[in-house]
Amino acid sequence: MANAYNIKAANTRNTYFLMTTFFIVVIGIGWAFSYVFENQFILYGAVLFSILMNIGSYWFSDKVVLRMSGAKPATRSEYFDLWNAVENLSITAGLPIPKVYVMDDPSPNAFATGRNAKNSAVAVTTGLLGILDKSELEGVIAHELAHIKHRDILLQTVVVILVGFVTLLSDFFLRMSLYGGGSNRGGQAKIIGLVLGLVLAILAPVIATLLKLAISRKREFMADAGGALITRYPEGLARALDKISSYSGQMKRANHATAHMFISNPFGSGKKSRTFLTKMFSTHPPTEERIKALLGTERS
Repeated sequence: MANAYNIKAANTRNTYFLMTTFFIVVIGIGWAFSYVFENQFILYGAVLFSILMNIGSYWFSDKVVLRMSGAKPATRSEYFDLWNAVENLSITAGLPIPKVYVMDDPSPNAFATGRNAKNSAVAVTTGLLGILDKSELEGVIAHELAHIKHRDILLQTVVVILVGFVTLLSDFFLRMSLYGGGSNRGGQAKIIGLVLGLVLAILAPVIATLLKLAISRKREFMADAGGALITRYPEGLARALDKISSYSGQMKRANHATAHMFISNPFGSGKKSRTFLTKMFSTHPPTEERIKALLGTERS
């Protein structure tokens, strides 16, 4: 049965597994191309790139995500209610108080980021603050604090950086295959390189989508349940989710790389009719299912 301890342990293992896999895959690709083009510097570059990317994704990915989202530090004087909710609920959850950020965006949404609880941040949009009452806002903040408590935030944030660079690598090696000069192997080198580049270009977006899906849906349900335990009032989060999903527009800085981090899909309403395929490839479970699970938790 899932609990906070085995969720944290699983997220830690998944983070290290993802970083190790990225390291191995990039080195493997670098070796293949260094062999095809008879240039060992490609392999050395791949090794160095893998090391730097893993270090960078661990230490700096949260700053990258905050910048990508246009989040700015929130002052206590201007956003007193938000600060009050974050502080009180952090104490209740037994967590260090995260940094607080606000995104100037009419679309109601929120996310948490950081490499650990001591270096975490919670960001909300001005649109969210404008439509939620106190208990609903507390429900959303508690949901994000649950992500921090479950150590979801490092895994979610690292995925943004590593998946993004997998896509860039696929484009780089495809161009290298098309325009890079072969060596003694001549045309054969170009053919092999082109095939590898095409395979990477085709598989990278699919792998990126599968990775994001693997870390998103179940964790949203777990964070909903964790947030309800923090506030002891699941109805607040349920009402907040209903209001958030009623907004039909998308965020100004909606980005497929960071979409899985938000409490709701930043590209539009969660109340739209869903086909089997849209459900399967959505980074978020249907809002109706989340609300049902919360209210079921409340009655149990």
